[in-house]
Amino acid sequence: MGPRVKEQVLSRREREKLRQRRDMLTAALRLFSEKGYHSVSMHEIAEKSEFAIGTLYKFFRNKEDLYRVLVLEQADAIHDALVGALEEPRDEIEKLRNYIRVKSEFFRDNVSMIRLYFGITQGGSFNLMTSLDAEMRRRYDVFLQILASVFEKGIRRKRFKKVADPYHLALALESQVNAFLFLWVYNPERHPAPDVPETVLKILFDGLVEW
Repeated sequence: MGPRVKEQVLSRREREKLRQRRDMLTAALRLFSEKGYHSVSMHEIAEKSEFAIGTLYKFFRNKEDLYRVLVLEQADAIHDALVGALEEPRDEIEKLRNYIRVKSEFFRDNVSMIRLYFGITQGGSFNLMTSLDAEMRRRYDVFLQILASVFEKGIRRKRFKKVADPYHLALALESQVNAFLFLWVYNPERHPAPDVPETVLKILFDGLVEW
């Protein structure tokens, strides 16, 4: 049951609370993206979202709690999108093409959040990152196992050669896709996003060495 369907069975008051929460998170993301996490206060977030500061604290204990919710909701969204992309086609190669396409679209649609998250984590001064990164790693490992199962099934069906462990193949593909996307995030003029999955898959499937 998706978020929209769930909202349809909620009471009017519950739907209003969800709307308020979304408005607060959206306002926080805009401010964090414009000014940086450390330069934004809860009072600014309340003002930007047009709520009283007391109302904001009813939803989030403090700024760290708000940021943690913001990141984990995005992590859940991309996890669901990528798992769905791998479940749709029947052919393993089409699954991989679909995964790259969906991940590229997610990065483009959520570039502010991605820049914010990696800007903070690379800074190394945010205490929340230890626990937050642990939760992110758990989500990430679940996805890698699902991606590895695509390679495992492809090997069984003779679509792929068994050149490496399926988990390592999943890690190699994911690392390649991330490398392309992070270059695009930080320098889109020089490094276009891999809109065409073959750009990435050709490197993985064709290899580099002429035998």
